[in-house]
Amino acid sequence: MNQDVVVLAAGKGSRMKSNKSKVLHNIAGVPMIRRVLDTATTLANVNLHLIVGHQGDTVAKACQSFEANLVWQNNPKGTGDAVKRAVDSLDPDGMTLTLYGDVPLIRSETLQKMASLANDNTLVLLTVVLESAQGYGRIVRNEAGKVTAIVEQKDASEAEEKIKEANTGILLAPNQKLIPWLSQLKCNNAQGEYYLTDVIAMAARDGVEIVTVHPSSEAEVSGVNDKIQLAQLERELQKNQAEILMAEGLTLADPARFDLRGKLKIGMDCQVDVNCIFEGDVELGDNVSIAANCHLKNCVIGDNTVISSNTLIENSQVGDNCNLGPFARLRPGSELAEGAKIGNFVETKKAIIGKGSKISHLSYVGDTQMGEGVNVGAGTITCNYDGVNKSLTQIGDGVFVGSNTSLVAPVEIGEGATIAAGSTVTKTVNKDQLAFARARQTNKDNWPKPVKKKS
Repeated sequence: MNQDVVVLAAGKGSRMKSNKSKVLHNIAGVPMIRRVLDTATTLANVNLHLIVGHQGDTVAKACQSFEANLVWQNNPKGTGDAVKRAVDSLDPDGMTLTLYGDVPLIRSETLQKMASLANDNTLVLLTVVLESAQGYGRIVRNEAGKVTAIVEQKDASEAEEKIKEANTGILLAPNQKLIPWLSQLKCNNAQGEYYLTDVIAMAARDGVEIVTVHPSSEAEVSGVNDKIQLAQLERELQKNQAEILMAEGLTLADPARFDLRGKLKIGMDCQVDVNCIFEGDVELGDNVSIAANCHLKNCVIGDNTVISSNTLIENSQVGDNCNLGPFARLRPGSELAEGAKIGNFVETKKAIIGKGSKISHLSYVGDTQMGEGVNVGAGTITCNYDGVNKSLTQIGDGVFVGSNTSLVAPVEIGEGATIAAGSTVTKTVNKDQLAFARARQTNKDNWPKPVKKKS
């Protein structure tokens, strides 16, 4: 049976105090609406329908990879109105699941359970029991415990306000029943809106079985209306991700100070200190140690590598037994062979660093192919950009580069060569040569020191 999934994402979200659509705010690096659509696509035979309004073009662009049917809800008049807009696109013989673009932590397992209970004469409703259901619609049951209606907070009586079972807004209904119910919705309520929840009373009236399913936690069905709630769900998701990784063997110094904004694959006995961010696809080998305040994005780290504090690595590959940082930066295209060292305040970009080579202090190495066993002194830079074009620096095995050296690309330094400290190298240095390119020192006797002028 085909399953229509209608995702409501038309709201402005004024309490977010943002120029950006609410559903485009990120949870763990991914827009909320994309998280919802990702989860929806785990169901079988899904047809996605995206209800947009405020900044609809921007929302649609962010979700275009899902190829969802785009439905506009300008001048929105409630959740029932939103689903009614999609009626012409629904499969008359299918089922419709309603989801919300600002409820980002809904789990696939929960939706799968709902789908397993659905049939042509059953409506499946996702409800949650709360200590305080303030602000939520209440689930009204009869003496036999059967659901008979949902009453919104503003329309609830004093007795109904005491009910702790709350509506999440997520339901799955057969379209043969849902489509005529939607046409019967009225807006004679405190909000003057068409409530989707009114179909529950219609289902009870028509003898349709109403079954309820509960989420794994309140956070799974919590919506985001402001930045406070956004931060709360961010920490909830990060906590869940941290626990999964620790169960797989990762040692975290403090799970509450860990952020994963993508996917992290770990080897055995990896350790991560506080305030580290992992973004995109990151892979750690065995025995990797990462100190505090590091940021790793789309990179592979080899076995036994040590990454010291405040190091940034992006779109790079690091071999086994390497040593990085503190305060190192590997920009895209950096490749480190086994045993390489990138020290404090060293930046690399599109640089291939050979086995056992060391760039220990205060240097920039870009657009470079470096051999094995090279030692680069402090303050060395490869001058790879002339303002228009990038050029390559080639450094052979066993080269020693003295401190405060500028290598002006394109240039080649032969195997075993030595570059004297303070040199600016513009020409090829052959194998085993010593190159020094600096002004001759001149000393003058009795040089008068400058005196501060009187004001």
